Amino acid sequence: MGIINSDLEQEFLFSFIKRAWIGLTDSVTEGTWKWVDGTQLTTPSYWQSQQPDNGGDNPANGEEDCVELNTETWLPVKAWNDQSCFNNRYWICEKVV
Repeated sequence: MGIINSDLEQEFLFSFIKRAWIGLTDSVTEGTWKWVDGTQLTTPSYWQSQQPDNGGDNPANGEEDCVELNTETWLPVKAWNDQSCFNNRYWICEKVV
């Protein structure tokens, strides 16, 4: 996992056209988004409008503590969505070369 820290990186990941976990969570403290390396989310962020919503008004959604890259219908720079960590998604991993 890595930190998405530029429009170019976000658009590159979006080009894979896969709904995938990006390694961002607020599972420790609700509303405080951190990357898997413990770094707190600052800017930029690429939330879809009305997100994150922690499931909104529907309690059946449960806690939404993980962030997916939704490439199905959203724009590259507005593609983050919080979801239940129990949903099946691909994973995006960052590797230093």
